Amino acid sequence: MEKNRRKPALKVIPLGGLGEIGKNMTVFEYGNEIIIVDCGMSFPEENMPGIDLVIPDTTYLRSNKEKIRGIVITHGHEDHIGAVPYVLKEFNVPVYATRLALGLLQNKFQEHNIKNPKLQTIKPGDDIRIGAFNIEFIKTNHSIADSVALAIKTPVGTVVHTGDFKVDFTPIDGQPIDLARFGRLGDEGVLLLMADSTNVERPGYTMSERTVGATFEEFFGQAKGRIIVATFASNVHRIQQVVDAAAKYNRKVCISGRSMVNVVGTAEDLGYLKFKKEQLIDIDDIGDYPDKKVVVITTGSQGEPMSALSRMAHDEHRQLGIKTGDTVIISASAIPGNEKTVSNVINLLFEKGANVIYSSLADIHVSGHACQEELKLMHALTRPRFFIPVHGEYRHLKQHALLAETMGMKPRNIIVPEVGAVIKLTQDSMKVTGKVTAGQVLVDGLGIGDVGNVVLRDRKHLSQDGLMVVVITIQKDTSQILGDPDIISRGFIYVREAESLMDEARGLIKEVVRNCHHQKVSDWSTLKARVREQLQKFLYRKTKRRPMILPIIVEV
Repeated sequence: MEKNRRKPALKVIPLGGLGEIGKNMTVFEYGNEIIIVDCGMSFPEENMPGIDLVIPDTTYLRSNKEKIRGIVITHGHEDHIGAVPYVLKEFNVPVYATRLALGLLQNKFQEHNIKNPKLQTIKPGDDIRIGAFNIEFIKTNHSIADSVALAIKTPVGTVVHTGDFKVDFTPIDGQPIDLARFGRLGDEGVLLLMADSTNVERPGYTMSERTVGATFEEFFGQAKGRIIVATFASNVHRIQQVVDAAAKYNRKVCISGRSMVNVVGTAEDLGYLKFKKEQLIDIDDIGDYPDKKVVVITTGSQGEPMSALSRMAHDEHRQLGIKTGDTVIISASAIPGNEKTVSNVINLLFEKGANVIYSSLADIHVSGHACQEELKLMHALTRPRFFIPVHGEYRHLKQHALLAETMGMKPRNIIVPEVGAVIKLTQDSMKVTGKVTAGQVLVDGLGIGDVGNVVLRDRKHLSQDGLMVVVITIQKDTSQILGDPDIISRGFIYVREAESLMDEARGLIKEVVRNCHHQKVSDWSTLKARVREQLQKFLYRKTKRRPMILPIIVEV
C-alpha cells in the first residue's frame, strides 16, 4: 500500500534582527515558494571605520532566487526597509507595503536609480495571496505611521508576526491597535507567534505618544527664543505634535536635515502630516522672523557627526548656529552604542548657551515598542502553540522567552534562534534543523560587500598605529641599494621631530638589503617581507607601536 505523501514543512529562516538591533529580515519558505518579511539595515559599530551601513547577507536568497515571490514590509523604519534597494537590484520581486513605507522607499529608489519597481500598496485589514501564503495585515501602533502586524496563513498553520509594535489607546492618528483581531486569531488558532522583544526588559506599559505633545506645549509656552527640536525623521506623529505646538504659540516652522526634508515632504504629500502652507518657512528665510516666532525641526537626535544638529553644535551648519537663548529639545532616547555621541552634542549645546531638554530631564520621548505588560497581552490574545522572540539583542530574546514561560508556554515550544538558523515548523513540532549562510554585508560608498574582515582589520590598524611607506631604489644590474631609503610617515610619527629614529631606520633598511644581496635574494617579495619584518621589530622596540609598513622597490 502506497504511503501518504507528507506535506512539506514550513521553514522560518531569520537573516537578521536576532542578537542585534536592526537589520530585520525573515524568510518564510514553503515548498518551492519564499516570501521575505522586512528587509532592513543597521548602522555600523565603532569597530567598522568608514562603513556607511550594514545589510543582511542574502547568499541563501541568491541560491533560491527562483522561489522568491515577494517582500512584505511591516513599517517604514530604516531597520525594516533600508536594505530593500540593494536586494531589489538582485531580485526584481514585488514589494508589499503601506502607503507611507512605499513613499519612503520611492525616495530610496530614486537615489539608487531603480526603475519601475513592482510596488503593491496595502492597508490594515487587507488580505492578500502570495503563492502558498495568505497574508492579513493588522493595524498596530509604533513610532511611525502605517505600521502593521502580519497574520501569515500557511498550509501548516497561522504565523503571527507582530513587527515593531506597542499598545496605544490614544494614538495621534486616532487608530489604535486592532487588539480584537489578535484575539480572534487566537480563537482560530495560532501556530507560531514571532513578537518584538526590544522593550522586554521594561516593566509596565509604554506611554502614549500623545503625552509627548503635552510636554511640547509646556516647553513651547516657556521658551523666549528659538526652539530647535531634534527627533527621528521617520516619526511623523512626533513631527505633527511639534507642528501643532508651534501653531498654538504662533511660531513658524522650518525643516533642517536631508532625511527630515525628504520624510516631511513625503508625509505631507500622502496626507500623514497636516499643517497650513503659510506655517512652513524656508531655512534661508529664518532670519526674517523674530527668534520667538521660530521652531526648527531637525535631524541629529543620535549625535550623528554629519547630522544637522551636530553641525549646528560645532558651528559648521551653513544656515544655522546655536546661540544663547535657544531652546534645544532632543526628542529621542539614545540607541545603544550612541550614548557618548549624544552626550557630546548635549555638552556642546550647553557650552553655546542653549537650554537643552533631553529625555533624562523631561517626558519628551516615548518608545514605540511594547513593554512587558503589552507583550503579555499579545501572548494572552494570540495563545500560540510555538513562540520565537525577534527584534533585539540576545538578552532581549532570552528575557522574552522567559516572559513567555510565565504565560504558561512550555520551554520546549520556544526557540531563541541565531541569525541563519533554519527552523522547521509542522502542525505539532518546531525545531532547528540546520543553518544557512547569514551575517553582515558592509556598504561603503558605492561598494557593497567589497569591504570584508581583512580590509576592516587594515583600517583599524591604520587608525591605531598609522602608516609608514619605505621607498627603496635599487640598481637593476647589480641589485645594490642606491642612496638612502625614502621614508614617508602618516599617522605614526612626525618625521621632522624624529630624525634620529628615521636615520636608524634607514640604516637598518640598508643593512637588510645588503644582506639580501649577499644571500643572492632576487625575489622582490622576499626582500619586502624581510624589510617589513625587521623594521616592525625595530619600531616596536623603540616606540611600542606597530605601524602598517609598505615597502616599495624602484629599479633604475
